[in-house]
Amino acid sequence: MMVENTRHRITRLSRMLAYLMVTAVFLYLINNYLVYWQGMPGPYRLLLDRGWIAEVNTAPLSATAVTQGWMQISAYLLLLGVVAIFALRSPFRSLMLDAIRLEQLTAYLVRAAFWSVLLIGFVDVLISFLRIEKLLEFWVGEELLTQLARPVFRGSYVHYPLIGVAMLIALMIKKISFSWLALLVVLAEFMIVLSRFVFSYEQAFMGDLVRFWYAALFLFASAYTLLSDGHVRVDVLYAGFTRVHKAWANILGSVLLGMPLCWVILMQGMGGKGNSINSPLLNFEISQSGYGMYVKYLMAGFLVLFALTMLIQFCSYVLFNIARLIEADELLPNPDSGSPTDGAEVRQVSTSGV
Repeated sequence: MMVENTRHRITRLSRMLAYLMVTAVFLYLINNYLVYWQGMPGPYRLLLDRGWIAEVNTAPLSATAVTQGWMQISAYLLLLGVVAIFALRSPFRSLMLDAIRLEQLTAYLVRAAFWSVLLIGFVDVLISFLRIEKLLEFWVGEELLTQLARPVFRGSYVHYPLIGVAMLIALMIKKISFSWLALLVVLAEFMIVLSRFVFSYEQAFMGDLVRFWYAALFLFASAYTLLSDGHVRVDVLYAGFTRVHKAWANILGSVLLGMPLCWVILMQGMGGKGNSINSPLLNFEISQSGYGMYVKYLMAGFLVLFALTMLIQFCSYVLFNIARLIEADELLPNPDSGSPTDGAEVRQVSTSGV
């Protein structure tokens, strides 16, 4: 009985910490948007204003801003409390199922990112090509042509709606392969070679498309590869570990190395208005070539999605390995047949939707 109670406590604590970690990263991104895009004060600025954090040369907040700050803090704490209660309400639910839930969230984000870069790549290249060849005005008119030359307009009214469409597609189409994106990178590079040496034609947007898709392939596929357990291990010790030692290595590696790296990327890149991620996103930064693709700011956003998906997947990975340590024989009941199913098999099924 004592062993069983200990297992339940570990299960509840692990689930709660993993869910709080995932909630915290989403709250961090939401708070970043509210502070730097919507001009709200945020918890940090409010605490500075109240004198709870020592810093000089900070202008006092208005009464409205103080109210907004307290509303933000209250909402964040309330959401964290709700998530903690939800995680503690089901102490007998398998951690393997929780790991699968987080994997499914990662899979959805990766799918949405895949379709986003696919749609934006094709549409933005088409706009750039038509602008260069003086054909765009015929289709959209002079006024819209002028607006499409502005990064803010193209980002807000072309790219962002395409991201919304991609999110809907990701809900409906649950099987994609990043090998398709790799093939598209090869084809885009082939088109550059063909047009340059056969037709003596080359434009800036052609190289931009290769870089755009290649960056997406590298950063998005990292979480996808971790999700499908496809990363190559370079250590010579892991292969000889027992099941228990492998689980501990995965847990400690995720907690001590993987998760901190993701938070460093987010906090260093989004810690201020002028930081390396926030600045391009806020200013809709584009390359210097006027007729290239207007997607440079999105490539800075790739780092956000990379850190987000990797952090969620590390949480899933930790829960999966804790389950292997404390759940008997790594088995889960199969509701259809009544027979036990190996936990690794269930995890493999959960990753097949990417």
